[in-house]
Amino acid sequence: MPDTRLIERWLPIEALGIESLRERTPMTPFPAPNRLHVWWARRPLVASRAAVLASILPADADRDRFMHAIGIHGDPVAAKLRIAKATREGKRLGADAYGYARAFSYCLDAQDKDWLTEQQIGDGVVLDPTAGGGSVPFECARLGLPSLANDLNPVAAMLEMATVEWPLQDGDSLRELVMEMGEAMVNEIKARLASAFREPPNSDIRPDGYLWARTVTCPYCDGLVPLSPNWRLDPNGMGVRLVPDLAGGPGSPGRICSFEIVESTEDQSCGTVSRGSGICPYDDCRRVIGADTIKGQAQQGRMGDQLYAVVYKERVTIETKTRKCRYQWVRKYRAPQPEDHNADDVDARLEEKLPEWEAFDYVPTERFPEVSNDDRPIQYGMPLWRDLFSPRQLLCHGTSVEVFREMLEVDRAMGVLDETRKAAYGYLAIALDKLMNYNARMTRWHANRTVLAGTFDRHDFAFKWSYGEMAPLVTGLGYDWAIEQTAKCIKELVSLMHPLGSNAGDLISQPEPPPPVTITCKPGDQLDHVGDSSVDVVVMDPPYYDNVMYAELSDFFYVWLKRTAGHVFPELFRRGLTDKENEAVASPAKFRGVKGARTLAGRDYQERMASIFAECHRVLRKPGGVMTLMFTHKATGAWDALTTGLIEAGFVITASWPIHTESEGSLHIKDKAAAKSTIFLVCRPREREAASELRDAAPTYWEDVEPLVSRAVRKRITAFQEAGIGGVDLFLASFGPALEQFSRHWPLRRGTPRELPLERRRKQQLELFEEIWDPYAATPEDALDAARREVQRWRLEQIAHPKANGDLDPRTAFVVFAWDTFRAPTFPYDEALHLARSVGVDLDRDVVGRLAEKKSGNLRLWDSALRAAKGALGAPDGTRGMIDAIHHAANLARTRSVATARDALAANGVDLESTFFVGLEALLEVLPPSPRFTRVETSGDVAAAGSDFEALYDLYRLAFHDEIDEPAQLQLWKDWSGE
Repeated sequence: MPDTRLIERWLPIEALGIESLRERTPMTPFPAPNRLHVWWARRPLVASRAAVLASILPADADRDRFMHAIGIHGDPVAAKLRIAKATREGKRLGADAYGYARAFSYCLDAQDKDWLTEQQIGDGVVLDPTAGGGSVPFECARLGLPSLANDLNPVAAMLEMATVEWPLQDGDSLRELVMEMGEAMVNEIKARLASAFREPPNSDIRPDGYLWARTVTCPYCDGLVPLSPNWRLDPNGMGVRLVPDLAGGPGSPGRICSFEIVESTEDQSCGTVSRGSGICPYDDCRRVIGADTIKGQAQQGRMGDQLYAVVYKERVTIETKTRKCRYQWVRKYRAPQPEDHNADDVDARLEEKLPEWEAFDYVPTERFPEVSNDDRPIQYGMPLWRDLFSPRQLLCHGTSVEVFREMLEVDRAMGVLDETRKAAYGYLAIALDKLMNYNARMTRWHANRTVLAGTFDRHDFAFKWSYGEMAPLVTGLGYDWAIEQTAKCIKELVSLMHPLGSNAGDLISQPEPPPPVTITCKPGDQLDHVGDSSVDVVVMDPPYYDNVMYAELSDFFYVWLKRTAGHVFPELFRRGLTDKENEAVASPAKFRGVKGARTLAGRDYQERMASIFAECHRVLRKPGGVMTLMFTHKATGAWDALTTGLIEAGFVITASWPIHTESEGSLHIKDKAAAKSTIFLVCRPREREAASELRDAAPTYWEDVEPLVSRAVRKRITAFQEAGIGGVDLFLASFGPALEQFSRHWPLRRGTPRELPLERRRKQQLELFEEIWDPYAATPEDALDAARREVQRWRLEQIAHPKANGDLDPRTAFVVFAWDTFRAPTFPYDEALHLARSVGVDLDRDVVGRLAEKKSGNLRLWDSALRAAKGALGAPDGTRGMIDAIHHAANLARTRSVATARDALAANGVDLESTFFVGLEALLEVLPPSPRFTRVETSGDVAAAGSDFEALYDLYRLAFHDEIDEPAQLQLWKDWSGE
């Protein structure tokens, strides 16, 4: 194959970013692989297809043909601008605003296939050693490329089979079989659960869900306290009012709350829990119930559940404009009624069934791991995995497994359990998983959307004080919904695999033999089934350091899949729980009780990734083998660990591309910083001879390479910003070219020793097993620091160009670049350390307690008013930093007048300093404008910072419009609003 690949020379990053966002646009269906089953941190299909195809095509491949093959059949950049203009004008361009369907939905036509055949890539083998949800092997199959997909996690491996292997081999007949078997299974489940739920009073009423609050007993008055942070039901004011029965006073029996549905926010009761502590709702008590008390009752088995609202739909008759009548289902709410309370009956049935279910292993008996990064289920009295379900939910799920297994054994006894039927059982197990995700004590009622949010709307086991329960037996809901949604996904997966020639306009479709796909479940560094030098391309989306604990989360599904799919595919489900020991994540739980656990976790991640990369190095064909990584993480430590692992495994980075793949947010209105871009790193193995020569050669010095890093970043940063990359993502984008230069010149040493960073000196007293400090060592983090400094210099040129020359002092620079980088007042403390180092301030001495506060692993910036309230404003003449003088002025403008602020600046001689003008202009470009300018309402720290912007803008208009320019960011808001 040609030595240089297309991805090493070119990638349409802006178009790919737009299409990646289109793929996940709200109010449009996500792709079928995403909807089939929960998996965490999936890459967009269009980005995955682009990564695979560009990694295997030669550098001189036709770029227009490439764009067509990945499904981009127009100009998404121009279309996005056209849509934004129409939105400002109050127009809607409709579903066809882009002029072509979303890229992921496109299947190769005959011309695409002929072109790829001409490129001679058909025999290229693609490996994904950490395939997760299966985006890469799925796109390989759609491109007709042989693929090898592997993941350590059995849940992921089964999802890859369900996403790629089964639709590829069995086609649409599999969907029909799943529907047929699913109907039989659901009918039997409903028959066995018929009395578990109250029957609706008539056919015009159907239950939609049940809303429950966890309860504890008030230790002061013995009242039963339903716990919920709020009692909202919908965005229009509908909610719940608590009616506490005081009975005979504190300590008397019968102190319990009933509930009323109210139609305004003002009539709703206040929440009864906040920050883990409860608030007794009884008027003769009203005391705070401490978090430890609540946890103590939960761990003693004394936390209960209380039904506080029933969601239902009522069929009503409406008259159309043509005076015809039609029916419409309208969502409504009601308070619980006596007939809804059947807990005693459910408990009795469950007590009767559990011994049998445990004997036949129908329900989980496994304990939630005590060593975990998130042990909140244990803290709140749920030590077993089945405790994450209420008794009625557990009765439903246990019955589901019972029926599933009985059907399976009948088919096995009849000798009809062929491969297609096994796949159908696999999909039925996935459908039951779908129901469990939305029918657990870990769900919640999403009042703004008036729907149940699944267990994993967040990537953790956040305890839910109030939760929602499905109405699983209602026709069209619950079990019916799970089967129908799974079947719909199968249909879409098959259509994406077998397009029937629709793109090419063929009248008759000739089926083509599917490309081979091999799916395995083993550690990514033990691919003994893959021969040496047998793979052309590795495309992988590696685990994201400490962002997602995949194994810990997937146990929620694993313990149930083991009892359903595990009897069809036993090779996947042999362990008690998923393998966490061999998982390549930075998991502090592995080192619980050891000082420096987080450092040890980071080192463990680096070593495991290095082992996986070494295995990729072994199997890649050389010369010419290419490995493309897709990585998203805003923490420098994650990038340092990943790159160190790459270099240690013998790779050099040859290209990098930032793709905007995550959901967009409006400028400056998010409360927390978040990375939205995925960085594609393209790597090649160093030849062993070359690596040996490098080891024997005299070292290259970092001081000689650092200017090359800066130039590489400067050369590409403008293009990145033009492609819509900004904020923290701009720094992430700069990491790519910086690491390219660093890896190409490896090994590196310093010519002059580096001073031990202050944060490391402090940590050295706390952490064991700290590596011996080598002042002459050069690490990838050096390249990342150099990239960050270059981006800061470049950004300062953009945001501060006063008519008098000047620069930013370190403290002011920290505030400016914190807002410019993270676009939020709160961001990770570890990232603040890197920023502080790059601008030359001591974070703990110069920032914490003066400009910001450290809180729960984050740093929270203070606005001028909060600094004043805390007595932390500093000298008004800016002697320790011009940010002090600017904040003094902002606070005076907010509390007194703009003229007072101007006079104070003049009295201190600040208005003659060039550094003041640089700082003022820079802050006006990075602080979030107030609603006066944006017409976007904000709250909390963002609103406070917006008040600073407004005060400083008025000060600029009054006194300094000749010295600095109008804030450019205001023009962006004016363009957006159409002014």
